[in-house]
Amino acid sequence: MNTDVDAENPSALSLWNDPTAPVAERVDALIAAMTLQEKTAQLSGVWVGASDEGGEVAPHQHDMEEAVDLDALLPTGLGQLTRPFGTVPVDPALGALSLARTQARIAASNRFRIPALAHDECLAGFAAWGATAYPVPLSWGAAFDPGLVRRMAAAIGRDMRSVGVHQGLAPVLDVVRDARWGRVEETIGEDPYLVGTIGTAYVQGLESAGIVATLKHFAGYSASRAGRNLAPASMGPRERADVVLPPFEMAIREGGARSVMNAYTDTDGMPSAADENLLTGLLRDTWGFDGTVVADYFAVAFLKILHGVAADWADAAGTALHAGIDVELPNVKTYGAPLTEAVAAGRVPEELVDRALRRVLTQKAELGLLDPDWNPVPAALDGTDPDDPETLRGHVDLDSPENRALARALAEEAVVLLSNDGTLPLGRPRRIALIGPNADEPTAVLGCYSFPQHIGVRHPGTPLGIGLPTLRETLAAEFPDADVTHVRGTGVDDGDLSGLDEAVRAARGADVTVVALGDRAGLFGRGTSGEGCDAGTLDLPGAQQQLLDALLDTGTPVVTVLLAGRPYALGRAVTESAAIVQSFFPGEEGTHAIAGVLSGRVNPSGRLPVGVPRAPGSQPGTYLGARLAHANEASNVDPTPAFPFGHGLSYTRFDWTDLTVDAHEAPTDGEFTLAFTVRNTGERPGTEVVQLYLHDPVASVVQPVQRLVGYTRVILEPGEARRLTVTVPADLASFTGRDGRRVVEPGALELRPAASSADPRLTARVVLTGPERHVDHTRRLHATIAQKPAAT
Repeated sequence: MNTDVDAENPSALSLWNDPTAPVAERVDALIAAMTLQEKTAQLSGVWVGASDEGGEVAPHQHDMEEAVDLDALLPTGLGQLTRPFGTVPVDPALGALSLARTQARIAASNRFRIPALAHDECLAGFAAWGATAYPVPLSWGAAFDPGLVRRMAAAIGRDMRSVGVHQGLAPVLDVVRDARWGRVEETIGEDPYLVGTIGTAYVQGLESAGIVATLKHFAGYSASRAGRNLAPASMGPRERADVVLPPFEMAIREGGARSVMNAYTDTDGMPSAADENLLTGLLRDTWGFDGTVVADYFAVAFLKILHGVAADWADAAGTALHAGIDVELPNVKTYGAPLTEAVAAGRVPEELVDRALRRVLTQKAELGLLDPDWNPVPAALDGTDPDDPETLRGHVDLDSPENRALARALAEEAVVLLSNDGTLPLGRPRRIALIGPNADEPTAVLGCYSFPQHIGVRHPGTPLGIGLPTLRETLAAEFPDADVTHVRGTGVDDGDLSGLDEAVRAARGADVTVVALGDRAGLFGRGTSGEGCDAGTLDLPGAQQQLLDALLDTGTPVVTVLLAGRPYALGRAVTESAAIVQSFFPGEEGTHAIAGVLSGRVNPSGRLPVGVPRAPGSQPGTYLGARLAHANEASNVDPTPAFPFGHGLSYTRFDWTDLTVDAHEAPTDGEFTLAFTVRNTGERPGTEVVQLYLHDPVASVVQPVQRLVGYTRVILEPGEARRLTVTVPADLASFTGRDGRRVVEPGALELRPAASSADPRLTARVVLTGPERHVDHTRRLHATIAQKPAAT
């Protein structure tokens, strides 16, 4: 079989085009036939925007990059196309046609006929014009429902694959360490087990649709000093191993993620993009990851211009390649001419190029991009006429009724009822005062990586592309007999209190006041939440606290509703609000979910994925703190949250009883089994989120007071009870010991079935016996929780 390109017969099947041959053999043959320039061309991409007329994509101009000449690049090939749908507004069908035509050109331009791999953002839905905007990841965490997240991710993946995209840059597996960080909205929460299980479910869903999931940001991005974006990370190896890394470990081992993206930050002076121990030693040699490592945008260049560990572009390329970064994104910069010249001059070994190239081509082969019958036309355009682009407009629906149903289900599960004096559900109020900057703002439900907030804001006059009903609209529909008076009061962050008097008058004339506060998502200072929108304190932005306090003074019951990307200290409202409803950017169906909770149509079941602070200056702090991180007499600063991790109320009541433990002792390689009953003692159906925490009172190194090791949702009719049986392997008690290895130590433990991290309902005191036992990445990661009807 030929291993060279046959110029006389271009249709001759080369080994790398033979889908019946082993992938490794195909890739090796292709690498052997390539020139150095053709090799490096596969290791970078071009940032493009699809054409809204269906023509070929146009290179996107970014202030970090010089202009890109596609005609000059394409003869040697192209590794990736960056964000064809997530750069400019484009009708999805015409975008798919534009991408298909460009892919045909790319394949025809290089002698191996290799198309590019197209990637796009999908943090809270496919970041394309007209695509469903789902709740942000912090809401996924609030739902405590991996199964629903998996279904959502599969839907996102199907939409992406249908229009020709191959890779999605999600999920974010950063564990929240400081809520002032602007990207908290992109995270799943402050607990590594919650982040790992929800993030793994997302990966499984995305990969099930044929989309390459990309884990980010590896590793430690969220541990930046003072919550500042891109700031150095202050953490030791134990915090990294026990808090930051487990979600990535789980998503690779159980999720099957095929790509990882490096973090921008440096940890103790070592940038992630230059960290061979992290990107190769741990990720590949220890964990066995065999996918691609892609650079966060401009991260390779940042080794020179931000971190100062590279002298020139070639040095940056060689450093990143040696560490284990296979693909430079978003554009060709250092992996182009600088890398090629460095290899030719002997500064960078060609073996490093081949190593990265082998991973890239393996992925392309697995995606079918090297097959002889590869077709650039995606499934969404099957049966259409590409010669008449205008007939395609509106042909592709990325916001289907099925998508919206998923978005609403997740939004409803993610609403967290923080407090309630009995005012909620509202019943049938005659007069509602609806006040606040997020009461009548369509985009108040969206995070910064939604298309309207990420891209659409740069294209004023372009329709949003999706329906975004405001809280004012959904509240009016939810309470058709009520007189709803709307007053803005103040802006999200403008400090304008000129509307305060009108707001107070409206509240005094109402039966109940609903005040909608929170954030505006944006990028790099354009919002109060989002990438580059970090907070100095956790005070509500602008003059929102003053507005809230004035409404509390009116004597009318105040229901505080938060549409936000992070938790905020709420001052007097913690004790004086009639009720507090927390929603983390719940997506396009979010206001329906909130209105349903206010009316009682939806019984809230969300639980906090991050604690709500009592004071605005008590950061950084999470429930995972050791004893000295909690309130004590050594400091006058009390970090105790107003509402803790895992907290959330319902409109019904649950009793937890009848704890049994099969055996109170087990060896360090054994397990414990406990059982208990949860009963709905209220008058309406509801869902209890059962959480299991582990407390290790004495360990060889300092441990968190407790940490989450399991959870499940229990759905109960009034009077119904279920018996839960929980099996807890000793591996879940492991931690990084004094010698840097993960260890299970003998000794006493407490297993705490709980309604939140501050509300243990039952306690099982058990003892691990026998010798210390070292475990690794193959350890058991989960407790098993089985449910069955309880005996009456």
